[in-house]
Amino acid sequence: MSFLIRWLVTAIAVAAAVWLVPGIQLIGGESAWIGIAIFALILSLIDISVKPIMQVLSLPVTVLTLGLFYLVVNTLMLYLAAWLANGLFGVGFWISGFFSALLASIVISIVSALVNSLVSE
Repeated sequence: MSFLIRWLVTAIAVAAAVWLVPGIQLIGGESAWIGIAIFALILSLIDISVKPIMQVLSLPVTVLTLGLFYLVVNTLMLYLAAWLANGLFGVGFWISGFFSALLASIVISIVSALVNSLVSE
Protein backbone atom coordinates (compact mmCIF):
# COMPACT_ATOMS: atom_id res chain seq x y z
CA MET A 1 0.00 0.00 0.00
CA SER A 2 2.88 2.37 0.65
CA PHE A 3 3.97 2.24 -3.00
CA LEU A 4 0.51 3.37 -4.11
CA ILE A 5 0.69 6.30 -1.70
CA ARG A 6 4.18 7.13 -2.95
CA TRP A 7 2.92 7.00 -6.52
CA LEU A 8 -0.01 9.31 -5.71
CA VAL A 9 2.26 11.77 -3.88
CA THR A 10 4.69 11.77 -6.80
CA ALA A 11 1.82 12.34 -9.25
CA ILE A 12 0.67 15.38 -7.24
CA ALA A 13 4.24 16.71 -7.13
CA VAL A 14 4.76 16.19 -10.87
CA ALA A 15 1.47 17.94 -11.61
CA ALA A 16 2.62 20.88 -9.49
CA ALA A 17 5.94 20.97 -11.35
CA VAL A 18 4.21 20.93 -14.73
CA TRP A 19 1.97 23.75 -13.58
CA LEU A 20 4.67 25.90 -11.91
CA VAL A 21 7.88 25.44 -13.93
CA PRO A 22 7.83 27.19 -17.32
CA GLY A 23 10.24 24.81 -19.09
CA ILE A 24 8.34 21.63 -18.24
CA GLN A 25 5.48 20.63 -20.51
CA LEU A 26 3.25 17.62 -20.82
CA ILE A 27 2.06 17.20 -24.38
CA GLY A 28 -1.17 15.26 -24.54
CA GLY A 29 -4.17 17.54 -24.28
CA GLU A 30 -7.03 15.77 -22.55
CA SER A 31 -4.93 12.76 -21.59
CA ALA A 32 -2.59 14.90 -19.47
CA TRP A 33 -3.58 13.16 -16.24
CA ILE A 34 -2.78 9.79 -17.76
CA GLY A 35 0.61 11.14 -18.80
CA ILE A 36 1.24 12.49 -15.31
CA ALA A 37 0.25 9.13 -13.78
CA ILE A 38 2.55 7.19 -16.11
CA PHE A 39 5.43 9.62 -15.58
CA ALA A 40 4.93 9.52 -11.80
CA LEU A 41 4.95 5.72 -11.89
CA ILE A 42 8.23 5.68 -13.80
CA LEU A 43 9.73 8.33 -11.52
CA SER A 44 8.65 6.38 -8.42
CA LEU A 45 10.20 3.19 -9.76
CA ILE A 46 13.44 5.03 -10.55
CA ASP A 47 13.45 6.58 -7.07
CA ILE A 48 13.19 3.11 -5.57
CA SER A 49 15.72 1.33 -7.78
CA VAL A 50 18.29 3.58 -9.46
CA LYS A 51 18.41 6.63 -7.21
CA PRO A 52 19.93 4.90 -4.13
CA ILE A 53 22.75 3.55 -6.29
CA MET A 54 23.41 7.01 -7.73
CA GLN A 55 23.39 8.53 -4.25
CA VAL A 56 26.00 6.09 -3.00
CA LEU A 57 28.19 6.58 -6.07
CA SER A 58 28.00 10.37 -5.80
CA LEU A 59 28.50 10.49 -2.04
CA PRO A 60 32.04 11.98 -2.13
CA VAL A 61 30.93 14.82 -4.42
CA THR A 62 27.80 15.35 -2.32
CA VAL A 63 29.91 15.68 0.82
CA LEU A 64 32.28 18.14 -0.89
CA THR A 65 29.39 20.32 -2.08
CA LEU A 66 27.64 20.13 1.29
CA GLY A 67 24.67 18.27 -0.17
CA LEU A 68 24.01 20.47 -3.20
CA PHE A 69 25.02 17.73 -5.63
CA TYR A 70 21.98 15.81 -4.40
CA LEU A 71 19.90 18.27 -6.46
CA VAL A 72 21.90 17.29 -9.55
CA VAL A 73 21.19 13.60 -8.84
CA ASN A 74 17.46 14.43 -8.58
CA THR A 75 17.67 16.33 -11.86
CA LEU A 76 19.36 13.41 -13.60
CA MET A 77 16.68 11.04 -12.31
CA LEU A 78 14.04 13.40 -13.70
CA TYR A 79 15.77 13.34 -17.09
CA LEU A 80 15.97 9.54 -16.97
CA ALA A 81 12.27 9.27 -16.14
CA ALA A 82 11.37 11.66 -18.97
CA TRP A 83 13.50 9.69 -21.41
CA LEU A 84 11.91 6.39 -20.38
CA ALA A 85 8.37 7.82 -20.38
CA ASN A 86 8.80 9.26 -23.86
CA GLY A 87 10.57 6.21 -25.25
CA LEU A 88 8.44 3.44 -23.77
CA PHE A 89 4.99 4.97 -23.54
CA GLY A 90 5.13 8.09 -25.72
CA VAL A 91 3.87 10.22 -22.84
CA GLY A 92 5.24 13.50 -24.17
CA PHE A 93 6.92 14.85 -21.03
CA TRP A 94 9.18 17.59 -22.35
CA ILE A 95 12.02 19.30 -20.44
CA SER A 96 13.42 22.40 -22.14
CA GLY A 97 16.77 22.58 -20.37
CA PHE A 98 18.89 21.74 -17.36
CA PHE A 99 17.77 24.67 -15.23
CA SER A 100 14.11 23.89 -15.88
CA ALA A 101 14.77 20.31 -14.80
CA LEU A 102 16.67 21.54 -11.74
CA LEU A 103 13.80 23.83 -10.75
CA ALA A 104 11.30 21.04 -11.41
CA SER A 105 13.26 18.65 -9.20
CA ILE A 106 13.24 21.24 -6.42
CA VAL A 107 9.48 21.75 -6.80
CA ILE A 108 8.86 17.99 -6.85
CA SER A 109 10.98 17.54 -3.71
CA ILE A 110 9.21 20.32 -1.80
CA VAL A 111 5.69 19.28 -2.83
CA SER A 112 6.45 15.63 -2.10
CA ALA A 113 7.73 16.52 1.37
CA LEU A 114 4.64 18.62 2.10
CA VAL A 115 2.16 16.02 0.87
CA ASN A 116 4.06 13.21 2.64
CA SER A 117 3.83 15.14 5.90
CA LEU A 118 0.06 15.41 5.44
CA VAL A 119 -0.39 11.77 4.46
CA SER A 120 1.99 10.13 6.95
CA GLU A 121 0.58 8.47 10.00
